[in-house]
Amino acid sequence: MKHCKTWHGRTWHWLVALLLTCLTASVPARAEIEVWAAASLADVLDEAIAVWEAEGGEQVRANYAATSLLARQIAEGAKAEVFLSADGEWMRWLVDRGRVAGEPHAWAGNTLVLITPAAAPVTLATLNDLPQALGEGQRLAVADPSHVPAGRYAQAALESLGLWPALQNRLAPLENVRATLQVVAAGDLPLGIVYETDALAEPRVRQVASFPADSHPPIVYWVARVQGAEDAAAAAFLAFLLDRARMRPLFERFGFAPAPGDAELPPAP
Repeated sequence: MKHCKTWHGRTWHWLVALLLTCLTASVPARAEIEVWAAASLADVLDEAIAVWEAEGGEQVRANYAATSLLARQIAEGAKAEVFLSADGEWMRWLVDRGRVAGEPHAWAGNTLVLITPAAAPVTLATLNDLPQALGEGQRLAVADPSHVPAGRYAQAALESLGLWPALQNRLAPLENVRATLQVVAAGDLPLGIVYETDALAEPRVRQVASFPADSHPPIVYWVARVQGAEDAAAAAFLAFLLDRARMRPLFERFGFAPAPGDAELPPAP
């Protein structure tokens, strides 16, 4: 009987273990938090995500591309949970289509600069010299002004400075600001317009000039939760991004400015 009792005890423990295993397997693991962000945010956001995960936060999957491309995919129902836009226009576009949950928040600021390959001998006394500095038959690298925020800022700056007529047919429009950075870094084009944070992240380029802040709309990044992202982990990650004290050292490290306190989304058309 003692042997029989021992056998039943082992059987019971085995059955309990099997039941617990089945119950655990039946509970789906939490998928990664889907964070979609403007290409220019890759470095600072990767670092923010590393801090978040090191502190025990849920894993994050970051998807970087042109704001315009991401916004259109989100509008079509893509499963993003948190969206960071390089301008207010595309965030407003999503708000108007009911794809943003709650209020968007101004997150960070940036500066627009002119870059050249690090070893290139290009110099400008003023930005008015840009058409001549570009050289005969050469094109200016920019993110596509028809839809990419960095390109829109670039066009606005060139128009404000009276340079647009001389340069509008000499542009090389690219898919996003990081693509713009890379063609200049590789020496494929002699000059390009990018954000200062992009230039700081790439040792193969150097800044030739900065565009005056009043020559284009304020460069403000916006962040919001995507409609349908009801998971508490996504909300917690958004709250983490909005913690100014936590973000300040990261912004300083990567060259971003705090978002202006009076930043507002563009009005609905």
